[in-house]
Amino acid sequence: MERGLRAALPIVLSFIPFAMVLGAQAVQKGMSAGQITLMAGVNFAGGSEFVAVNLWTSPPHLFLIALMTLLVNSRHFLMGAALTPYLQGLPARKVLPALFLMCDESWALMFAEIKRSADKKFNFYFYMGSAVALYGIWVLFTAVGALIGPVLGDITQYGFDMAFVAVFLVLLKGMWKGCKAAIPWLVSLLTAIAGYCFIPGAWYVLIGSVAGLGTTFLMTRHD
Repeated sequence: MERGLRAALPIVLSFIPFAMVLGAQAVQKGMSAGQITLMAGVNFAGGSEFVAVNLWTSPPHLFLIALMTLLVNSRHFLMGAALTPYLQGLPARKVLPALFLMCDESWALMFAEIKRSADKKFNFYFYMGSAVALYGIWVLFTAVGALIGPVLGDITQYGFDMAFVAVFLVLLKGMWKGCKAAIPWLVSLLTAIAGYCFIPGAWYVLIGSVAGLGTTFLMTRHD
């Protein structure tokens, strides 16, 4: 677990300002520190949490928030499906927490570890070392952001929200396999941007995912 924690340390540090932005924005939208901390702990997926906070009203439109959260988190179906073959043979007491703690960053770290390893197998303790650290820091500093947010005001003016973009750029660099393999990424990106510009809500996430998958399927079939 210690090696997984060391591998995740740069991302753990980047989670701190990003989580604080979430907590501060939630309080500004009328959520309590307890509510946003509970949401961060139950729904460990940063993108959908920001969507939920942006849609938060008093009283909240729970069906709309749940639907948009499902759309944004739809990528987890694909991530879980990709991880499932490596979880074969593990008992449920290990599989369930592994899936619950799965996020983009822990998923990417695990596949990078599989790629590096000689046996190409899932290292449960490496994964849990990184995933538990990411989860704990995320929940803790979401609460901190909610508590100190009213004092600091709009902390996005300090550029803390750029941590999210920076982390994903680093993860993508680690998964780079050449220009041809990046074509589905590009199609997904452009389609998602078009969806974001012309379709209200978070449908751009689902549209971008489907476009990327469709492109991958067509390229694989052609090959």
